[in-house]
Amino acid sequence: MKIDKIINNNVVSTHDDEGREVIAMGRGVGFKAKEGMVIDQSKIEKLFRLESQNSIDKFKELLADIPMEHVQISAEIISYAKSVLKRPISQSIYITLTDHINFALERFRQKLMFHNPLIREVKSFYHEEYLIGEYAVAMIEKELGIALPVDEAASIALHVVNAEYNAPMGDTIKITNLIQQVSDTVTDYFQISLDEHSLSGERFITHLKFLAQRVFAGEHITLDNLEFQEVIDRLYPEEYACAQKVQALIRLQYGHQVTEEEVAYLALHIRRIRMEEK
Repeated sequence: MKIDKIINNNVVSTHDDEGREVIAMGRGVGFKAKEGMVIDQSKIEKLFRLESQNSIDKFKELLADIPMEHVQISAEIISYAKSVLKRPISQSIYITLTDHINFALERFRQKLMFHNPLIREVKSFYHEEYLIGEYAVAMIEKELGIALPVDEAASIALHVVNAEYNAPMGDTIKITNLIQQVSDTVTDYFQISLDEHSLSGERFITHLKFLAQRVFAGEHITLDNLEFQEVIDRLYPEEYACAQKVQALIRLQYGHQVTEEEVAYLALHIRRIRMEEK
C-alpha cells in the first residue's frame, strides 16, 4: 500500500488491493512521509473503508484537525456498538460520531455542556443504544480522564440510532418525538403506564419506530383487507378508537394519512399492552 495523500502525521489515504480508497491511521504513519511512499504496515492501527467517495472526502477533511485519540475512541465505540447490536449500521457513523465526540470534548474543556432534552425518550425507546452511550462515556473517562455528563450517553446513543435508520439526524429526532407523542396518547387514553422493557412494550415501541419511519418516508401499509379491519374494530372497539386518535394526531401534526390497515395493527399492539397492564 502506497501513500496517496498525507492528511496529518497520523493519518494517510491509500488504496487497498481492490483499488478502493481507504484511510489508514496509526501513530506517526504520515510523519516525514511523502506521497508515493510505501506505508510502514507496522504503524497502521486502523483502516477505514467508507461507503462512497463523498463520505471518504468528508472523513479526510474531518480527520485533518482532530486528535488521534478522539478518532481511536470513536472507532472503538463503533466496534462495540456493532458487536452488541448485530444489525446493519451505516458507515456514515464514522463521520458523525467522531465529529460529535470531538466537539463534545472541546465543549467540556470550555465548560459549555448542554442538557439533552430527549434523554428520557432515548432511555425508554432505545435501551440498547443508550447502554452503548453509557459504555462510551465510561470509556472516554477511562482513556482521557474526562467525565462527560450523562446527557452525552443519550447524545451518543442517538448517533447510533441515526446510523441504524441511515437517515439524517433531524429525522431521527422527529421519529423519537413522534414515538413519544403516540406513546403518551395511548397511555393517557387508557390511564395506564407503559413498560418499554416488557415483551408487549418492546413490540409496541418497535412497531412505532417502523410507523414513524413510514410517516417521514411518506410510505403506507395497504393490504386491501377490509375484513381484517372490521374484525379488529369489532373485537377491540376501545383500542381501535384509540388508534384512530393516533391516526388523527399524525394527520394534523405531520400531514401524513395513516391507513386503516395501520390503524388496525396499532390497535392490536395497544390491546397487548393493555392486557399486560391488567
